[in-house]
Amino acid sequence: MSVDRVEEAETGTGPAATTAAADVRTYAVAPGVRLNVRNGPGTSYAIVRVLPEGTRVPIFCQTPGTNVSGPYGTSNIWDNIDNGQYVSDAYVQTGSDGYVASRCA
Repeated sequence: MSVDRVEEAETGTGPAATTAAADVRTYAVAPGVRLNVRNGPGTSYAIVRVLPEGTRVPIFCQTPGTNVSGPYGTSNIWDNIDNGQYVSDAYVQTGSDGYVASRCA
């Protein structure tokens, strides 16, 4: 069974985006995991890349999607980590089983 591990979300450009990006925290992906990044918040979305072990990801916003079970529990929260890229929060060590960033618009 394949499990979604990472998906990325969109970031802006320009001075305002640079300032916003500077305020974004990064979080560790679960140890020993190569995480799938998808182009939407769910396992039915295409994999756009795979993050290597030891990666840290920014979370720009979070949104509900497919339920995924991973090292940090079962969650329907998906983390937007870059432009159009999402990962399942069940594979990201945020220290919470809830939202740690604003909801994606």
